[in-house]
Amino acid sequence: RRTRYPGLVSDPGHERAAAQFTGFGSIISIELDDATSADAFVASLALWLPATSLGGVESTIERRRRHAAEPLTVPEGLVRLSVGIENVEDLWADLAQGLDSLD
Repeated sequence: RRTRYPGLVSDPGHERAAAQFTGFGSIISIELDDATSADAFVASLALWLPATSLGGVESTIERRRRHAAEPLTVPEGLVRLSVGIENVEDLWADLAQGLDSLD
């Protein structure tokens, strides 16, 4: 549905990030249709490790809004990705097959 990245001018957090950061980093979020799609997508990936804490050298992924205490403003289908040091083509291929598996 939508890509979220503070480096994109269209991102709701762009203005704040541009004012506070010297760069935009390697954390990207995508919004899928719903929680079921987000869970299925995360489960279908081979290289991206499910993790709550992002920012290591390995690529990690987390579906947000899994807990009742999270704000309702967080979309149920929101998935955060932290890009690590793996081969970028392998990561793209893994994401592509994950998205294709949702069809």
